[in-house]
Amino acid sequence: MHIYRSHTCGELRKSNVGETVRLSGWVHRVRDHGGVLFIDLRDHYGMTQVVADPDSPAFKAAEQVRSEWCIRIDGRVKARDDSLVNANLPTGEIELYADEISILGAAQELPLPVFGEPDYPEEIRMKHRYLDLRRETLHRNIMLRSKIVRSLRNRMEDTGFTDFQTPILTASSPEGARDFLVPSRLHPGKFYALPQAPQIFKQLIMVSGFDRYYQIAPCFRDEDARADRSAGDFYQLDLEMSFVEQQDVFDAVGPVIRETFEQFADGKPVSAYPFREIPYAEAMLKYGSDKPDLRNPLEMQVVTEHFVESGFKIFAQIAADPANEIRAIPAPGGGSRAFCDRMNSWAQKQGLPGMGYIMFDEGDGKGPLAKNIGPERTAAIREQLGLKAGDAAFFLAGKPAEFQDIAGKARNVVADELELSNKASFEFAWIVDFPMYEWDEENKKVEFGHNPFSMPAGGLDALEAAGNDPEKILAIKARQYDLVCNGYELGSGGIRNHKEEIMYKAFDLAGYGADVVEEKFGGMLNAFRYGAPPHGGAAFGVDRIVMLLAGEQNIREVTMFPLNQQGEDLLLGAPVEASDKQLKELHIRVSRPIEEKKG
Repeated sequence: MHIYRSHTCGELRKSNVGETVRLSGWVHRVRDHGGVLFIDLRDHYGMTQVVADPDSPAFKAAEQVRSEWCIRIDGRVKARDDSLVNANLPTGEIELYADEISILGAAQELPLPVFGEPDYPEEIRMKHRYLDLRRETLHRNIMLRSKIVRSLRNRMEDTGFTDFQTPILTASSPEGARDFLVPSRLHPGKFYALPQAPQIFKQLIMVSGFDRYYQIAPCFRDEDARADRSAGDFYQLDLEMSFVEQQDVFDAVGPVIRETFEQFADGKPVSAYPFREIPYAEAMLKYGSDKPDLRNPLEMQVVTEHFVESGFKIFAQIAADPANEIRAIPAPGGGSRAFCDRMNSWAQKQGLPGMGYIMFDEGDGKGPLAKNIGPERTAAIREQLGLKAGDAAFFLAGKPAEFQDIAGKARNVVADELELSNKASFEFAWIVDFPMYEWDEENKKVEFGHNPFSMPAGGLDALEAAGNDPEKILAIKARQYDLVCNGYELGSGGIRNHKEEIMYKAFDLAGYGADVVEEKFGGMLNAFRYGAPPHGGAAFGVDRIVMLLAGEQNIREVTMFPLNQQGEDLLLGAPVEASDKQLKELHIRVSRPIEEKKG
């Protein structure tokens, strides 16, 4: 018999009754039932109930063991009485009568419990992640992650993509602000950077004559952590294709993502393919977000015309300015004073004075706003929004760029409060036609909006036709796209700008001269001068995909060893100060921040 185990803790069945076996694992819990001890023994594969009564030679050892001790048990497999069968366990028809217990690793008093999985402070969970990972839910999430990654790889290979690895030590990106820098010992005063994404390398792979590239790529970005974003490092399904247009990319990767979700959705409906395509401008108008949660059926509408020269002076003044809009959020079933008051209270917590609203009944609308604009305008709004008695509508007004974000949040709050969203589903859409440029209000200039390396819609002709007119420049669309699901951006990509003259012109409209383009992107431009194919691709966040499929709200619940919200590794103590010897070898002098004097 093997020194540690003949079977795993999830393997024994009724067919094994009568066999002498050996198990090794962790003590999940110990129960004393009138002098008879029951040990739930757990390993990676499952749980087996072990019993030791006073007649067992292992009884004294069983009395000593405590939660999370690592032990080995020799014993005989017995069938449980029918009344004692545990249908929730695969091993629930049997138990192991202990003949011998050996302690492989005793455990001190636990800093956090493994059994029961109570909510525990992040600091303790991160510091003792090895215990945290023993807990059932987190252990299951990490295994789910592995299965999802394997599924993605298999589907990409089946679709004709080839796995290539790109460098980890590379040059700092032109943006640079979020790069992790690595000092070079052999080149004093110079630094490598960890890649924020393999963007340039995957494009160069296409120029090199390979046709379909992918990898599960590690990426590094010095950003603050959020619930849906890891601090430090993350993984993405990265891909690139030659001789393609936008639809080709969609048709190659869309089914991969959909089929992966369908495989692991645990029966929840997944959007049919092809996914919806929603222009960016439409998404911002209807949903107040470029990553809309389409489980929420509510769509905002522009109702400005109904307030022009109306009796509601605040909105009438706003409507008089063509740069402004008034948008309505329909609220089916929300036509009660209590609900409208709750939404007003919510708006005030967001920093707004409140939200205008109308409650609809069988007759005229109710509320101050309806009273001021009169029954005819109120009825027109009701008809436009398709509302009926018992419904309501909420209104936000001003310059769209200044209120659409809060409007989008309000739309989701309304749907959640009224239980209108189908939470048990995965709803996908491609967001397309992103603006190539945006207005930088602080510097009063045009700047790139989404990705400077994307092909502008209309190519060079569109850029040249814009001239120096900011309004025309801001109207240029880019061949860029995001894949969104349930309010999260799962991935983004674009058809690349592979032509030297278009790249120069695109940067020129954003105020960057040819010398800047040569300095920052010379390596890529040189490659493009030697027969670059049209190409495009995308990247999808593996962590977010797993988070959604695991039903978690925080990405740290699907990451094996994450940093905390402050970007710290509490388990191993990173980041740490380098020793003087290390700094000397790297030719680095550290300038530490000077603490402000008190008083």
